[in-house]
Amino acid sequence: MGSICSATCRSTARLDGKTAVITGCNTGIGKECTKDFYIRGAKVIMACRSLDKASEAIDDIKVQCKDVPNLGSLQAVKLDLTSLKSVRECADSLLKSEEKIDILLNNAGIMACPLYRTEDGFEMQFGTNHLGHFLFTMLLMPKILASDYNPARIVNVSSTAHTSGEMDFNDLNYNTKNYSAVGAYGQSKLANILFTTELARRLEAADIKNVHTYTLHPGVIHSDLGRHLSDSFNVFITVPFKLYAKVFAKSVVQGAQTSIHCCVAEEAANETAKYYKECAPARYSTNAGKPKMRNVCGRNP
Repeated sequence: MGSICSATCRSTARLDGKTAVITGCNTGIGKECTKDFYIRGAKVIMACRSLDKASEAIDDIKVQCKDVPNLGSLQAVKLDLTSLKSVRECADSLLKSEEKIDILLNNAGIMACPLYRTEDGFEMQFGTNHLGHFLFTMLLMPKILASDYNPARIVNVSSTAHTSGEMDFNDLNYNTKNYSAVGAYGQSKLANILFTTELARRLEAADIKNVHTYTLHPGVIHSDLGRHLSDSFNVFITVPFKLYAKVFAKSVVQGAQTSIHCCVAEEAANETAKYYKECAPARYSTNAGKPKMRNVCGRNP
């Protein structure tokens, strides 16, 4: 079952000889993107917190694709985005093992969890959804710049929830103000868009033309991303949301389509710094376009 209002990536582009790195892809839309790139012939590196779950996903994808010709390859590396030490270790391993990275799909995320903190003391959603991916991307940039994909693509999965996001630079980590699970999620998703657009601006300023950036809203999806809703909200909020999702939410196959479009579609190769819905450019919130928001894209944490 899935939404009747869902676009499909129509590109038949092959990814033979290309290397794609995807975060958080042992389940959900990340796993579906992994399968798609594998079918297109890519070498897919699955950066996941649990190597056991990643290995199970690899086995499952291979079974599903056993009769498909011209497949790529799959491998897993350990990446825990809640630990900047783990991010650095994973990036260092890839810098040593890979000649180039053609696609970086920053897919992993956490939504509306209670107030937790990362290993480094950041609010969990901001630390996982933005800071971990920000550092991972910047550390991998030498290999992304080495790509011959024309252009290499950095794709950050955001959400329409960014429209309610506000960057509180005085208290990004909810150290003093009252915690809002929805507010923290919106802030982290707004940060994804700010990072995407500011990175594109800096690449252009450096006259780097072979790397493009993209961000997107995948839609409301039947996945385990909303597993923390019951922990953060009462039954009067969670029950209606789950009923809505049951009727209108996308399947993981449908939810993966805009991510796939940004990574492979020929027409997207001519675009950068854009926000996408339903496999097409869309408008992001006015907050995402404010120059003062660039502080979120500062130096590596």
